Amino acid sequence: MRVITQLSTGGPEVLELGEAEVPAPLPTEIRVRVAAAGVNPVDWKTRAGAGMAAVLGPPPFTVGWDVAGTVDAVGAGVTRFAVGDAVFGMPWFPRAAGAYAEFITAPSRHFAHRPAGLSEVEAGALPLAGLTAWQSLVDVAHVQPGERVLVHAAAGGVGHLAVQIAKARGAYVIGTASVSKHDLLHDLGVDEAVDYRAEAFERAVDEPVDLVIDLVGGETSVRSLDVLAGAGRMVCLPSAGAADVVAAAAERDLRATGMLVEPDGDGLEELARLVDDRRLRVLVAETFPLERASHAHRAGEFGHTSGKLVLTV
Repeated sequence: MRVITQLSTGGPEVLELGEAEVPAPLPTEIRVRVAAAGVNPVDWKTRAGAGMAAVLGPPPFTVGWDVAGTVDAVGAGVTRFAVGDAVFGMPWFPRAAGAYAEFITAPSRHFAHRPAGLSEVEAGALPLAGLTAWQSLVDVAHVQPGERVLVHAAAGGVGHLAVQIAKARGAYVIGTASVSKHDLLHDLGVDEAVDYRAEAFERAVDEPVDLVIDLVGGETSVRSLDVLAGAGRMVCLPSAGAADVVAAAAERDLRATGMLVEPDGDGLEELARLVDDRRLRVLVAETFPLERASHAHRAGEFGHTSGKLVLTV
C-alpha cells in the first residue's frame, strides 16, 4: 500500500511517499480502506519533532490520526461493523495510527458509522477536531444551557466545531476571529463576534463568561482569566502550556485545566447525531492528494485557514 513516511524530523519536505505491507486486523480490530485523512496541527508538530513525536519514537514513522473510509476486513470478536460499512474515527491517539496511508487497522470502538450527511472528505476532517471540541465542552466543562461561552480562534479547525456544539447545548457563544471571518462565525451561530486584531477581547466582552475554550494559548490564556466569572472555568488547548495558566487561575480562585483528546467511539456517535440533526457541519478549506501531504502541511502550518485541510487517498 502507499503510505506517507519520514526518515527524519523537520520541515514539510521530510514527508515522502513510500510503500508498506497492508496490515491485518487483530481480534477486536477492523481494517479500514482510507478515503480521507484529516490534517491537524498535531500532525505537523509531530513531523517537526514536537507534538507526539516522543510518543511515536524516532523516525521512520507515519503521522495522522483522522480517518474516514470503508471497512475492508474485521478481526475476531468485532460486532459493531461489517465489511463494506462506511466509518470515521480517530484511532490510537496519541500512539501512532498512521492515517496517511491507504489502509489502517485499529480497535473497532475507535470508530463510528459515518453519518449520511457527511461526505468522506468531511468525515475525514471531523474526528480529532470534533472530539477535542466535544470532550472540552461536554465531558470536561459540562457546558449548560444559557451559559456564556467564549471560544478563541472560533473559525479554526476545532473552533468552528466548538461554536456549533456549544450552540447545540444551548449556550450563548462569543467567538474571536479576524473581521474577515465574522460572517462565517455568524453563519455558524455565534451570538457575538470579536475582532481580536482591532480590540483587546477582554474589553470587547462586556460581561463575564462562564466558560472559555482557549485554542490559542500563551498570553491569550492568561488574559482570558480577566473575563471569567468567579464560578467559571477555562479549558486550555493545546495543553502543553496549560500548567502555567492553571497555576495563575488558582492564585485568583478560578478554575482552568488542560485537556488531551482521547479516542472515543461514543463521542463520535454524538457528533454523528448532531450532523444528522443538521446542527453540526464540517468546513473543509482545501483537499490534497495523499502524495502532496507536504503541501498540506505547508498550508496548515504557515497559512490561516478556516476549517480543516484533508488528504484524499
